[in-house]
Amino acid sequence: MLLEGIETLITLSKAKTMSRTGSLLYISQSAVSKRISNLEKKLGKKLIVPDGRNVQLTSEALTLIDNIGPTFNELRGLIYEQQNMVEHSQIRLDCSETLVAGFLSPILGGYFAQDPYLTLTTNHTPRIIEHVQSGKAHLGICAGYLPSQHQLMTFALFDEPFYIVAKQPLAELPQTIITNDLSNPANTYQYGILTQLNIKPIMQMDSYAAAAQLALSGIAPALVPLSVINTLQIDAQYCHHFNQLQSLSRPINICLRPATYRNQRIRKLIATIVGAVPKVISLPSASTS
Repeated sequence: MLLEGIETLITLSKAKTMSRTGSLLYISQSAVSKRISNLEKKLGKKLIVPDGRNVQLTSEALTLIDNIGPTFNELRGLIYEQQNMVEHSQIRLDCSETLVAGFLSPILGGYFAQDPYLTLTTNHTPRIIEHVQSGKAHLGICAGYLPSQHQLMTFALFDEPFYIVAKQPLAELPQTIITNDLSNPANTYQYGILTQLNIKPIMQMDSYAAAAQLALSGIAPALVPLSVINTLQIDAQYCHHFNQLQSLSRPINICLRPATYRNQRIRKLIATIVGAVPKVISLPSASTS
């Protein structure tokens, strides 16, 4: 019961609402409320307060999550490792949406014909890491820098370049730019580099596709990774690469729990992805300065 309540509280901290939390945990909204109430009674602490349609976690709840969250994820991962994987067990793959659309769909499309027992979800890198650590996903394919001390096995695939997408021709770096969410830990490194280049982020999107569409409408140039350019089939005339942008490239990694790598099906899937990636990566013939 205690672990159940902690899992619900951690999920609620991200979902913000009881209904969304219930959907993520496949339980009713009333069951979410009951779990939180039972946890409050067990700990003798107030953990949530109403905040309009949402709920707000108290400082004690946030401290509890900071202290217990990483250990709880590791515990779930250790429990997951005790489960036997048989020939028809589902392999859960959690991946960056841009990578699925821009690079991995041809690889996975062919692989599903060999092994149909795969399920695929998309998330941002911090959530992917959390899911792999806790055993909710067998494999993660992440875009951007991984958090320190993640304690996962990793396979580096490639460094994905960024381009500046703009409606008008660019002879030099722009002074302002649209970026993706720079508060995302996988993207925070970009802010310092942009500052050094005297480029000011004026909008931060939750989607690179949205940033690219705004750029193509003429609002402002946008910083866009190659995978999104490929997905949206943006014409090369709108894609500009500058030598100063080399340090903005983002590493693409496969990550998994070390014990997971013992499984033959997992090793085969990793080998397939690693071997096929060079064949699906192609650079647009964009202007270079």
